[in-house]
Amino acid sequence: MPDARRFDLICFDWDGTLFDSTSIIVRCIQQAVVDVGGARPSDEAAAYVIGLPLAPALALAAPDVPPGKYRDLGLRYRHHYLARQHDISLFEGVPAMLESLKRRHHWLAVATGKSRRGLDEVLALSRLQGAFDGTRSADETAGKPDPRMLHELMREFGADPERTLMIGDTTHDLQMALNAGCASLGVSYGAHEPREFSALGPLHVAHSVADLQRWLDEAA
Repeated sequence: MPDARRFDLICFDWDGTLFDSTSIIVRCIQQAVVDVGGARPSDEAAAYVIGLPLAPALALAAPDVPPGKYRDLGLRYRHHYLARQHDISLFEGVPAMLESLKRRHHWLAVATGKSRRGLDEVLALSRLQGAFDGTRSADETAGKPDPRMLHELMREFGADPERTLMIGDTTHDLQMALNAGCASLGVSYGAHEPREFSALGPLHVAHSVADLQRWLDEAA
């Protein structure tokens, strides 16, 4: 890695950071909860759990649904999501940003609350299977904000925490970075309000993919 590079390893969250899926995920959570007899969560409550592993996310969004219905809740969420996933796309500018980072010899990774099956499906859908050097999903390691998935990625590439950057749209992402001893960047166009980020110390909050790429080009 060239010494001029501040970060060797750059890790991205998926939903709401690279993939424009927040609004559809919110609606799928709401519909799934109603399907199993729960009270429809607000947009804010449904958005808050995005990024967490699916089972605890749904349980948190539906406090009135008994544990005996959690399996059905997960099945209903997946039913609604699969029916809509082809309506979701990458944010404009994401492929070009990733290509630019690869040309500068950064290792690129995904650290997501999605399942491995779900991540593989969206990577294929977006034709980005070869864009990342490593990926971790919540069902094959610990979910956010536990730092385990970042620790595993750092070990995989021999990257030090101070030369690793986590980029995400939720406080779960930024807290995971903090727990792992890594730097973080927030994006304001995803699931969580950016005013919630400041306490977690991101280096920057990007308001678009173009803004994110400018910061990475200048400072990463």
